[in-house]
Amino acid sequence: MRRPLPARIAAATFTTAVTVAFAVVPASAGPISAGPVRTGGHGDHGTGARCSADASLLGFSDSLDKTTFDGTAVAGLSALALTRPGRALALVDNIGTTPARVYELGLDRRGSTVRTGVRDVTVLRRTDGTPYTGADFDGEGLVAENGGRTILASSETEPAIRRFRLSDGRETASLPVPDRFRVAPAGQATVNQTFEALAATPDGRVLFAGMEGPLSADGRDAAGRGLQRIVRYEGRSGGRYETRAQYAYRTDPGLGLVELVAVGDDLLLALERGFTAGVGNTVRVYRVSAVGATDVSTVDSLGTVTDSRTWLGKQLLVDLVDCPPSGATAKQPQPNPLLDNIEGMAFDGRNELYLVSDDNNGAAQTTRVYALRVTVRPSPRLDARAILPATAYQPGPVSGTQLPPTTVNGITPPFPGQPIPGFSAVLPARPGGTSAERLLAMPDNGFGAKNNSADFLLRAYEIEPNYKRHTVDVRGFISFRDPDRKVPFPIVNGDTPQRLLTGADFDIESLAWDARGDLWIGDEFGPYLIHVDRTGKVLSAPVPLPDGGKSPQSPDLAPGEAPTVAASRGFEAMAASRDGWTLYPILEGAKVGDPDQRRRIVYEFDARRGAYTGRTWTFRVDSPDLFVGDAQVLDGRRLLLIERDNAMGKATEVKRLVVTDLDKAGADGVLPRRTAVDLMRVADPRGVSTPARPGEYGVGPLFSFPLQSVESVLPLRGDQVLVANDNNFPGNDGRIPGKADDTELIVITVPGLRDAP
Repeated sequence: MRRPLPARIAAATFTTAVTVAFAVVPASAGPISAGPVRTGGHGDHGTGARCSADASLLGFSDSLDKTTFDGTAVAGLSALALTRPGRALALVDNIGTTPARVYELGLDRRGSTVRTGVRDVTVLRRTDGTPYTGADFDGEGLVAENGGRTILASSETEPAIRRFRLSDGRETASLPVPDRFRVAPAGQATVNQTFEALAATPDGRVLFAGMEGPLSADGRDAAGRGLQRIVRYEGRSGGRYETRAQYAYRTDPGLGLVELVAVGDDLLLALERGFTAGVGNTVRVYRVSAVGATDVSTVDSLGTVTDSRTWLGKQLLVDLVDCPPSGATAKQPQPNPLLDNIEGMAFDGRNELYLVSDDNNGAAQTTRVYALRVTVRPSPRLDARAILPATAYQPGPVSGTQLPPTTVNGITPPFPGQPIPGFSAVLPARPGGTSAERLLAMPDNGFGAKNNSADFLLRAYEIEPNYKRHTVDVRGFISFRDPDRKVPFPIVNGDTPQRLLTGADFDIESLAWDARGDLWIGDEFGPYLIHVDRTGKVLSAPVPLPDGGKSPQSPDLAPGEAPTVAASRGFEAMAASRDGWTLYPILEGAKVGDPDQRRRIVYEFDARRGAYTGRTWTFRVDSPDLFVGDAQVLDGRRLLLIERDNAMGKATEVKRLVVTDLDKAGADGVLPRRTAVDLMRVADPRGVSTPARPGEYGVGPLFSFPLQSVESVLPLRGDQVLVANDNNFPGNDGRIPGKADDTELIVITVPGLRDAP
């Protein structure tokens, strides 16, 4: 009689790392004995060998490879489940016509070493006691219930999810499977592309079954991404489960979804894997957010989905190809010899992630167990939101007279005064502040071009958001002006005493306090850096790029000279060091002709001398069509940047905050990066964004910031950060279709905001 196992490990808080290494162990039922140890990398027992900002390889073992136990081949391990400290279960897929089975593994940690071996095997049987075999059972997903007394195992053959009693291996129940998930012709699933992934929440009340490949009605998109479904069941561990919803999950191009871990009701880990002959495996683990997930049960084809929020949000935790090989060897071509056909994954609920590879009982593949230390952070949370109406006109001359008199989003120029077309920079109202209660907020050049913004006055407004009323009070403004004639080229108001600057003179996009209490403005027309005092008066001539870079709008561009900075790709972002003496202006886009169109140049500028230092870094955006919207210093020389696409509303894909560190650049000057928050996927458990206005998009339990030009970020105290938008008045309608976007200021808590990249 097989002894029941104690309760499985439940998800808990994320705490200190534990180092794990795996030892070669004889495949026997006796006591585990020591063998050679292969550990990951640097000998740092606290962190292991770095694979990514949030994952390190602690160790791996090939000790189970090509071994036998009780006359069975320990092969085809496709799923892994932890049952208690020192114990795990591993499910075999379909090895020929051999019996379907699950192995109990020992994971016995002593100090910094874990020794692994097979301790027991259970054959999985039908209710009448006859065994399932590889011919009719393809075991791929595994959940341990009741401390391992029972298990749920998914089979890809039908597919099916069955419960087995491990004391004798007998099937005791099966779960309902929606008809369309059955293998064709009974349903829309493809052979060997069904319930590869199975996971239960720590309390056992929710079960997730993930499809390895898409249903025939869903398919792949033009980029080759799989349009997959995850079925959500609800019930209780050891009891009945019923289907409650289907979620849409999009894999990377060419990859399949092979395993899930449920960290909580709305937080998953997903394992994606693919194989290319002659190249090898691709294996990636993602953090997946199901906050406010959309039920797609009634969607006939996921290929018709147009709302980006319909897809579960995912963020790369680790790509295994980036882990140090750490002495691993491969039996076939691999981009990293550490890689193999990884299909199983288990999480200890704190910070240790275990993976196992399926060797398909073949000579060219390896049964390998991996241990990684990972950081899995809770979802970011919306704390506050304040809105400045799009038509909050401020004192000043009529504006927009150079715009076509066409109604756009319900607004027709010219405008009765000076609009606030959103904010391209937000700072504390006083240098050194960390409060979001009183701010200095700066719009850009008004209406987007030199030839339409001559009547828009350049200002920075003092504002007070009222987060309880969700409003913004404008308390005054600073007018940027050049009475001392420091600007060396003609300006619109050049013949007036104050020489007020306009949107036809500069396109101001970024702003920073220096140590003297002066302000520095980043411009896109030059691009220039402009030094003004705290009243807005220009103190010196605008400073051009040190490498001679000029935009098409630059007054310095000579006749026939080709611009090297694209239009509207200048200093959208600029951070200032904590002491206020160093500025870090960043180009929004790539330079013209740069062979690396993902490169965004970070410059260093000495505010004391008013000159560039000559030092630069490279920040690489995820794809060439993305922009750097703003940047601020978190602490030391770590920066927080906005990375965004140019879409709005349902078409939005990328609005995120990224952390980098100037002190951790590679030898080539390329900066590391870690995504801190996806601004399209922020939890709103307190209902800050509700009630929704008629037609309002992106509010509710899942809050999104689907505004085209997300251009202001300001770190506050602790893990809080403020984000605001430029609304490109009146052209944007990302929040309510047909209505000009307001200016929104949101405060969010970002767990681990100040963690290293």
